[in-house]
Amino acid sequence: MFKGSIPALVTPFKDGKLDVDTLKTLVEWHIDQGSNGLVPVGTTGESPTLSHDEHKRVIEIVVETAAGRIPVIAGAGSNNTVEGIGFIEHAAKVGADAALVVTPYYNKPTQRGLIAHFTAMHDAAELPIVIYNIPGRSVIDMTPATMGELAKLPRIIGVKDATGDLSRVPKTRLACGTDFVQLSGEDATALGFNAHGGVGCISVTANVAPKLCAQMQAATLAGDYATALEITDKLMPLHIAIFAEPGVVGAKYALSLLGLCSDEVRLPLIPLYEDTKDLIKEAMEHAGLL
Repeated sequence: MFKGSIPALVTPFKDGKLDVDTLKTLVEWHIDQGSNGLVPVGTTGESPTLSHDEHKRVIEIVVETAAGRIPVIAGAGSNNTVEGIGFIEHAAKVGADAALVVTPYYNKPTQRGLIAHFTAMHDAAELPIVIYNIPGRSVIDMTPATMGELAKLPRIIGVKDATGDLSRVPKTRLACGTDFVQLSGEDATALGFNAHGGVGCISVTANVAPKLCAQMQAATLAGDYATALEITDKLMPLHIAIFAEPGVVGAKYALSLLGLCSDEVRLPLIPLYEDTKDLIKEAMEHAGLL
């Protein structure tokens, strides 16, 4: 159910407030462009600066607009287990298909603490959970052995792996089994990730180039790595340019060039440097988007 190109959806703002109409338009655009799912209210959705009410409202809008046409994996992570439980209960209540739960950031739990946290989230709601392992942001790295323990729980079904370590994919297959859903969390290595046993990517670049990202993923899943490499050659400058500064800022600027979304972000994020804007324009031209 969860495979292919899954955009980590931006949260559009207008004059500091949630732009509901644009959010609905983006969902429809992604479905039309061939995206295989959506992740609202992840880091790229600016979850750290959304209020709880906004967080829940975004998930409700995306689920309602998608209307079952593609799966919605709702961001439900927190470094506060009680808060995370509230988010996952809400996601289940409004009809999300799964929850993306990040390893708790800042408090630096042990591996045993990670097991306790994810077990509590698992037990709180009848919703599949995708673990989000991103040590670059959360500091904590969930080991394959810990993930293997959690994979024994019936609703811990996969991982978004943003370690950038392609050897993690086969290691996780050994620890968690070959049916455990492995999704890349890093656009630049998404092709290699699938070659090692992954089945998709929760992608920032797919906000901007959903059709190309979906085509690249489809090619890898069909075993056509020659085509996947050709598409990756088109996309690589965009991967690089979007992440020259925080990814959501680059993605929103690129979307603004397509006339789909304002480039407005919330502090502490700020607008791009002019040099980065130029990089993104050049990369979009290289990919045939402008």
